Amino acid sequence: MTDQIYPLTFHPQFRDYIWGGRNLERLGRELPDGIVAESWDISGHLSSPTIVDAGPLEGHALTDLVSDLGLDLLGRCNQDALERNKFPLLVKLLDANKDLSVQVHPDDKYAYAYENGDFGKTEMWYVLHARPDAQIIYGVRPNVTRERFRKALEAGNLEPCMHYLPVKAGDAILLRAGALHALMSGVVAVEIQQNSDLTYRVYDWNRVGPDGKGRPLHIDRALDVIDFDLVEPGPYIPRTIESGSGITRQLISQSHAFTVEKISLDAGASYAGHCNGETFEIWGCLEGESLVEWDGEPVSLPAVRFTLLPAQLGEFRVSATTPATLLRAYSCH
Repeated sequence: MTDQIYPLTFHPQFRDYIWGGRNLERLGRELPDGIVAESWDISGHLSSPTIVDAGPLEGHALTDLVSDLGLDLLGRCNQDALERNKFPLLVKLLDANKDLSVQVHPDDKYAYAYENGDFGKTEMWYVLHARPDAQIIYGVRPNVTRERFRKALEAGNLEPCMHYLPVKAGDAILLRAGALHALMSGVVAVEIQQNSDLTYRVYDWNRVGPDGKGRPLHIDRALDVIDFDLVEPGPYIPRTIESGSGITRQLISQSHAFTVEKISLDAGASYAGHCNGETFEIWGCLEGESLVEWDGEPVSLPAVRFTLLPAQLGEFRVSATTPATLLRAYSCH
């Protein structure tokens, strides 16, 4: 078992939804031909599990490792996920070359009751690149009720009900379950989310898919779960939790499902951590060059690359060989 506990890296899985493009090549990704909308970098979802690309577990899917390693991988905080045989989180890169559909996700309670016991879906976006005029849909406008929203849908005039929020590189957006939202064209983002693919599509800009038909909408269920009290929200306000000795740590999203920190390291600076069995950690280098050091072979973490540190990894250190910006995510609640 000992040789199976080490920092895990994975082959990404690509998705080719109609709103994608080729912008992930700008991040150094080698893409398959055609449209690429999403790169699933750490995924334990049955539809697209990621495969370990190095070390003793090379060739193994993350879905299998949940069963094989259990709490040594997930940690004691994630017993509920182990009981469902699911890895709790999913990490993606998104290329919004065109507008995404307007959508909403259910919470855990609703998903458990109506979606065969699945997880709900709270997620966050960290904006990597954004056009100067880039924006997202996030929440509703003042005085928008469930009934007014339904009437606007029936009249084909939903735009006045939706809150448009300008975004820029470095913004973090926490999208709790129930938040009406859409990533709009001109944005490339990291998405960290609960391991669920439950999406209730409200409006799709009257587009048709490759088959010439419109994609399905899920109006009734969406109206069940939209949070109409989420009125004109803004980006998550970062909170500095450590500063000094070449390191700055900021809390940039926190929910019942996960916590995400942004960590900036000067060249030569490092963060010392300890996976003590409580939870796994996911680290992603967004800018610069970094190295994960532990009681074994160090793992290079260039931009844009993610690694999964098992809950029983023990002491580790993330060091910057050049100035680096990283995300740290974990699930413990």
